[in-house]
Amino acid sequence: METVHTGERLARLRELMKQNKVDIYIVPSEDSHQSEYIAPTDARREFISGFSGSAGTAVVGLEKAALATDGRYFNQAGKQLDDNWTLLKQGLQDVPSWQEWTADQSEGGKVVGVDPTVITAPDARKLAEKIKKKGGADLKAVKDNLVDAVWGKDKPARPNEKVKVLSVDFAGKEFKTKLEDLRKDLDKRKNAGFVISMLDEVAWLFNLRGNDIPYNPVFFSYAVVTPTTATLYVDDSKLSADVKSHLEDAVSIRPYGAIFEDIEAMSQSSAEGQEQDISAAKKLKYLISTKASWALSKSLGGEDKVEEARSPIGDAKAIKNETELKGMRQCHIRDGAALSQYFAWLEDQLVAQSAKLDEVEAADKLESIRSGHEHFVGLSFDTISSTGANAAVIHYKPERGNCAIIDPKKIYLCDSGAQYLDGTTDTTRTLHFGEPTEIERKAYTLVLKGNIALEMAKFPKGTSGFALDTLARQFLWAEGLDYRHGTGHGVGSYLNVHEGPIGIGTRIQYSEVSLSVGNVISDEPGYYEDGNFGIRIENIIMVKEVKTNHKFGDKPYLGFEHVTMVPMCRKLIDATLMTAPEKEWLNKYHEEVLENTKGFFEKDERTMSWLKRECEAY
Repeated sequence: METVHTGERLARLRELMKQNKVDIYIVPSEDSHQSEYIAPTDARREFISGFSGSAGTAVVGLEKAALATDGRYFNQAGKQLDDNWTLLKQGLQDVPSWQEWTADQSEGGKVVGVDPTVITAPDARKLAEKIKKKGGADLKAVKDNLVDAVWGKDKPARPNEKVKVLSVDFAGKEFKTKLEDLRKDLDKRKNAGFVISMLDEVAWLFNLRGNDIPYNPVFFSYAVVTPTTATLYVDDSKLSADVKSHLEDAVSIRPYGAIFEDIEAMSQSSAEGQEQDISAAKKLKYLISTKASWALSKSLGGEDKVEEARSPIGDAKAIKNETELKGMRQCHIRDGAALSQYFAWLEDQLVAQSAKLDEVEAADKLESIRSGHEHFVGLSFDTISSTGANAAVIHYKPERGNCAIIDPKKIYLCDSGAQYLDGTTDTTRTLHFGEPTEIERKAYTLVLKGNIALEMAKFPKGTSGFALDTLARQFLWAEGLDYRHGTGHGVGSYLNVHEGPIGIGTRIQYSEVSLSVGNVISDEPGYYEDGNFGIRIENIIMVKEVKTNHKFGDKPYLGFEHVTMVPMCRKLIDATLMTAPEKEWLNKYHEEVLENTKGFFEKDERTMSWLKRECEAY
């Protein structure tokens, strides 16, 4: 991770800002669909700042520039940003949010600009209020993205990958049934229709998948669903005959770029209808997600003409059907076998063979092993293969030709996942191939205890992930320790590895949606010492109904089922710190891992030996 020099880029951007009568310009991480992971063509924040993490916002004034990011990336941003930038460490005491910093800089009637397609309508309103309170002029929608102009001919082309049909054998429900369910929801809400902007929601709704964004099987598109019509906005060149046949006469196809013109016309038509029938005013409003862009909202006539709400598709997608849950179980067994084979190979290479392997070479081997398994499509994110101090960089990404040699005498952290036709995986294991220190063993065991505590939890229906977060942190807290990331995120079904609206953590949105049977979520506490080592243990767990002796308030009680099938690291476990129930859980877990994955290694003595050793009972 090298420092990126941005002086020339900033100078050109500032010239364009002056031409557009903008004093401060905001560059978010997201694309026009609020995607967390983006195509290279949309990596504007990375281009202008040099910071390559997945989360953050750049704010550029005519004299100052700031980059705001969260605790996962403090270490990385500190290395990549040059002296042109101030790092705003979000979440730390007395550090302003990027919105507050922007508003402070706008004092004295300064104009703040942003591309309206890459900021949500709610965020734009809140920011405009902060600017005006601080004496700034206004928030201005700048139609042409200024960073794109600076980037010029070097800007990557927009991807144009083919769209594929996902068989109902994997999706579990026909897309026409999903449309019917959505229309019933719209009828209850009394909406004229729903403008869908999130890429994974479009893909899920129509049982389609793509490859426009690395690691995320989605494609650039919008959709509009009304009580009688469904329109998919996508470039026709991306659609094969199979896709068109799949959609049949149930879905109209329009060019991707036609969405803004079309919804503006729809809004005007609704306004005319409202004048004719005042009682239908509520029904004539279109629904948009709270994550829809400011540009979409403006095209529909602004906040008075639309209804903003959490997406009903996002809620439905987060509750997996029986086919999807079965797929999650099956793909995690295959994926677990791949990881065990990889860890056994890596230990043999580093210890028995004394081989010199760098972090990328190791990650390449893991991908090669995974690719041999049934239904494999690709990785679900960049593999975090990290040794020693690099493991303390929470979202570390090793770079080919510029990464560390794996040191068997230090901790090795591997956070990786894959896309399969029947599910999406995300597993983190922390290992040691030599003799760990007492501090490393204690830290690992505290993290493991938190991982187990969350999975063993039983809770009444209606409980949110916000309420459960402390279960995973309690043992670290007792020692005055903690970690700067969430404890869990939703996981898609052959979709985005990070999926809302559910999660486990301190983000306020995790308090808004309770956990439900069918949710798939990660359980990943950790601990990190900058410059020394990092520890994270991640299993994927699924929400299920559980039996309890009582049912207070006549509520069902829920718990978790794990699907990840990879052993914990014996060398790093200090069993004296574990309770009898925790050891019992660990022994049963290892029995299950061994039983489910040993069939893959009948002719692989190395992996079988490693697996049996790691799964020995305590």
